[in-house]
Amino acid sequence: MFRAMPELAEVEYFRRQWNAGIGHRVIKIALHSGKRIFRGTNTRALPEELAGAHLLTSEARGKRMLFRFSNENWLGLHLGMSGKMQAASPDFRPQKHDHLVLYQRERALVFTDARQFGRVQFHHGKTAPTWWDNGVPEIVSAKFNREFLDRFLDRHPKAPIKAVVLMQSGFSGIGNWMADEILWRARILPSKRAGRLGAGERNELFRATRFVARESLRIIGPDDSTLPRTWLIHERWRAGGICPRHKTVLRRATIGGRTTAWCPKCQR
Repeated sequence: MFRAMPELAEVEYFRRQWNAGIGHRVIKIALHSGKRIFRGTNTRALPEELAGAHLLTSEARGKRMLFRFSNENWLGLHLGMSGKMQAASPDFRPQKHDHLVLYQRERALVFTDARQFGRVQFHHGKTAPTWWDNGVPEIVSAKFNREFLDRFLDRHPKAPIKAVVLMQSGFSGIGNWMADEILWRARILPSKRAGRLGAGERNELFRATRFVARESLRIIGPDDSTLPRTWLIHERWRAGGICPRHKTVLRRATIGGRTTAWCPKCQR
């Protein structure tokens, strides 16, 4: 399935690719230390500390991932616009865009980013780095509730709702295709100002956001399976794409700086 940029569900899928290395020791590291993705990171300390360490756990929050290693080491990854991760054979040879490779005895954990809008961060310490906890609730958590949604929408009353749903400080992990999917399911016009949403529309927005996040994680997260044909994503990029509900031709425009697709019949 074509998805332009890693979002919440794709991040979960890529995180699981590296989970193959949990419990195993890092033998050596290869990295392109001068690349932009390492901005603010001590690239000298990274190989010195991680070589010999065991990968212990991993977790994801929105579009970010954190990998915990033995010897009090932490590796943060953000995929940006084009980042990908894989577990390759132990004789893997890094190419131009393979900026970080952790070699283990039975595999190589590879981070690739052609456009370099992603980021690699390293931390050494007993507890998780301060940059990991940004205070934004995960959409599938209990802290993402109607009260939180209302407060966030009220802080951005004049912004188009499409732009608001893309704000990571409120909708953690949501990107362009998921935002269009959410608004289509909630039957909300993407250009409508957030402050003009009524209580019923806010209810539908909350419901659709939770549904899209939960179901995309369930379907894409384990093995990048294809979402059901009833989802908008299959039509939103296709020339002449139609609404899965009633076959109306979709409209497109740039809203909040992003290409947006919607149905003129059910999103008025």
